Amino acid sequence: QVQLVESGGGLVQAGGSLRLSCAASGRTFSSYAMGWFRQAPGKEREFVATISWLGEITADSVKGRFTISRDNAKNTVYLQMNSLKPEDTAVYYCAADKSTYNSRKTKDYDYWGQGTQVTVSS
Repeated sequence: QVQLVESGGGLVQAGGSLRLSCAASGRTFSSYAMGWFRQAPGKEREFVATISWLGEITADSVKGRFTISRDNAKNTVYLQMNSLKPEDTAVYYCAADKSTYNSRKTKDYDYWGQGTQVTVSS
């Protein structure tokens, strides 16, 4: 069982930056692929980025602005978000994938955090 706790969300003006963190419990963190997803009101949860020993994948909508990284010694995954836009406003979720790796699909992730709100004002 893995527990995930996100932090770092908040209100920021367009063009600003935020860094989200996701702290994971458990001793096998390094073996998991970790992902970030987001969900805006009235919309489906969508893929943002994922990272594993295979590398990183970032959604086209945020490529060049968002960077995913991880620190296995701290059991933490990060999402650095730069040049934020109002359309980035959503609840951002961290997720852990035991076996699929580099998946963009919510169904492939086994554990989820509670989410952190990011609001970008214009």
